[in-house]
Amino acid sequence: MCLTPTPAGRHWDGSPRVTHRPRPLRVAGTSPSRLLRAGQSRCCRQCGNRIDLYQRTDQRPIALHPVDLAAADVPESSRWHLSGGIAHPHSDGSAWCRIPHSLLCPRRTLTCRTAPGLEAIRHRLAVRTRRMIDTGVFTPATSTQPATATDIGTGEPDRPVVQILLCRYLAERPLSDLRCVAQTRHRHRCTHTVPALNGPTGTWRLLQATTPHGQLALPDGLMAVYDLGKLPYSEQLRWRAQRCPAHAAASGAAELALAGWQPFDPLLHAAHIRTRLPHLQTCRQGRG
Repeated sequence: MCLTPTPAGRHWDGSPRVTHRPRPLRVAGTSPSRLLRAGQSRCCRQCGNRIDLYQRTDQRPIALHPVDLAAADVPESSRWHLSGGIAHPHSDGSAWCRIPHSLLCPRRTLTCRTAPGLEAIRHRLAVRTRRMIDTGVFTPATSTQPATATDIGTGEPDRPVVQILLCRYLAERPLSDLRCVAQTRHRHRCTHTVPALNGPTGTWRLLQATTPHGQLALPDGLMAVYDLGKLPYSEQLRWRAQRCPAHAAASGAAELALAGWQPFDPLLHAAHIRTRLPHLQTCRQGRG
């Protein structure tokens, strides 16, 4: 008995084989945010409940409760709405709004009274936090004693202060480990780092920390800053967007995480101020 081979592109019974090719995901160049929804959700380090991270108009992140609430139950000063992936600190005129997670986090102490509806949500989150702690699913973050400005080492800082486009930012991790936030073709986060391999880098400099006089003044008024001011404008934009050189040119590539920069504040970030230059005069190169 001679068997007839199955034609290519068809099943054994002769029916056509339909292949579904994955549709490439692109973000429009005019979009105000490139962050995918998959990169917005995470758990609060204090209570373990889900939060959604969004960028504000000034590029600072904010953690919002993941569920829309009735605007009538939320104080007007605490109403947020989303537009184009950007969080705006006011209502949009609808009957629903978002609220910052800090007002509902059961591990935080509120300084003012809230509406009964918000208290009920806060109570449910507290019960869920206690259940996760009792079952060992979640362990609250412990607060450690921050280092002072004089208790510093001379190695690469864990959270360095970087000057980009004449603005200072606090990095979330050492510069050599600063990972690209772009999405690859395989829909995973890029494993490359922001510093370019064999490319131009910044320079560690002692710059004026704050005003030389007044309550914000430091003992010597100087702090170690990784200055990127001598790099080309496009390179500084790439650093602030936290993208590797390969994804800097891919304007349509989406992002799976928020850039880890925080606008530097000498009062809030005093524990990360260093008054001596590290041994490394240039940032270590990232992986290619």
